[in-house]
Parts: sequence; C-alpha cells; structure tokens
Amino acid sequence: MNVLESFGEKLHTLRVEKGLTQRQLADALFITRKTVSNWEAGIRMPDVVMLTRLSRTLGVKPYELMDVYPSEKDSPTLIIVEDEQDILTGFIHIVSDTLPEAQVYGFQTGKESLEFVEANRVDVAFLDVELFGESGIDLAGKLSAVNPTINVIFLTGHSEYTFDALQMHCSGYLLKPLTPEKVLHEMSHLRFPIQG
Repeated sequence: MNVLESFGEKLHTLRVEKGLTQRQLADALFITRKTVSNWEAGIRMPDVVMLTRLSRTLGVKPYELMDVYPSEKDSPTLIIVEDEQDILTGFIHIVSDTLPEAQVYGFQTGKESLEFVEANRVDVAFLDVELFGESGIDLAGKLSAVNPTINVIFLTGHSEYTFDALQMHCSGYLLKPLTPEKVLHEMSHLRFPIQG
C-alpha cells in the first residue's frame, strides 16, 4: 500500500468513526465532497494546514494523520476568502467543478488565509473586497507581500472598488454572482501564468 492509499484508508476510518459523511466533513472544512473523496481514494493529499483542520474536525492529533503524509504537491492551489459561509461554500463548489485539477481551499477571514499563504504555495486567491472587519484590498497587499506571484482576483457585488483593485495590479475583478464562465475567463488571463 502506498502513502496516498494509506492516508486515504486512515482518513476514511476516522471519518466513519466520527459518524460523518463525506459531505459533512467537506462542509466543515469548506471544501468539496469530491476533495474528501479524492483524499480517501488515495488520489490526492491535503496540505499541512488542511491536515491541521482535518485533525481538529476529526478530534485526533495531527501526527496521527501526518505519519502517512507526503510533502509535495503537483496541482495548482487556489484559495477563496469570503466571510459569508453559504456564499463561500457555493464559490468553492463552482471553482472546484470548473477547475477539477486544482486544489481549492476556503477561508472566512483574512488571518486564516494569510497563515495558509505563509505556509503553502498558492497560485490564485479569490478575495471578497468587503470582508467582515477587514478590507479585501488590504488583504491582497499582505498576500502579495508574502507571495509576489500570487494572482489576486477580487470578488464583489460592487463596482466602486475597481480603481483600488487596478492599483493593486490584480489579475481580475469579478462582479458577483460567480459563474463557471467568469472563472474560466479570469483563469485564462492571469497576470502570473500557472501550470496545471
């Protein structure tokens, strides 16, 4: 049994012991059920930050999952930062379904997303412009300071932030609602091209 299969088997066992469906675990982690399914099938692995979230959700110590955890990733990583949980969950599903080769992670706060970017290579960040208690524009500056080649695509229901976004030299500016067509269009015009 290889490392991916071993991790998948361990995750499946822990999830079932906790009485969670793949959907329930995915919703608790702000990811898609398909991502959980891929982990359990030994197709993909979560990164270290997601592994920490998994351990908290499943009520185990991180090292219980880390002993079978590999260190490399091979697919593009995208994050979505949106403070409204239902909208975040919907965006994750849209982006994951539109870009099945990508690993997509959701965050409700700038602090969580910044910690993730500090610990991981992130290719694209979809940021809500108006986050609760913070500015998506300010967050974009912080993320770019950590990773100068991160592609920032702003998500908003308001067009008045366009100038500020352009001043950040962002990769895109999408007006809500998010659609697969909008995602594909912005991904084909990234400022810093990515592989995958």
